[in-house]
Amino acid sequence: MARHGAYGLVEVLGEANAVVVLDQMLKASEVSYETQDTKCGGHALIFVSGSVSAVTAAVDSVKESAPCKVFNTAVISNPSDEMMEIVEIFKERQKK
Repeated sequence: MARHGAYGLVEVLGEANAVVVLDQMLKASEVSYETQDTKCGGHALIFVSGSVSAVTAAVDSVKESAPCKVFNTAVISNPSDEMMEIVEIFKERQKK
């Protein structure tokens, strides 16, 4: 597993909104798409990674000019090994 400076998380309703939000974050700063997780009810949780400043800028761009309703956002700096394992589990679920 590659070590990341930070993970950025944004929760929206719907896959289409997740794509629009991800596009905005990728254009806002130098972040990389990691994965997303969708739960019952259609809530999609998008994960990006990069330096703390880049991830913060990407998440802030969505908070300041949201293209849709954003339910929650978070920046996790210096993620723990356990957090990185959770992201890997989400990635594996996306492959199925």
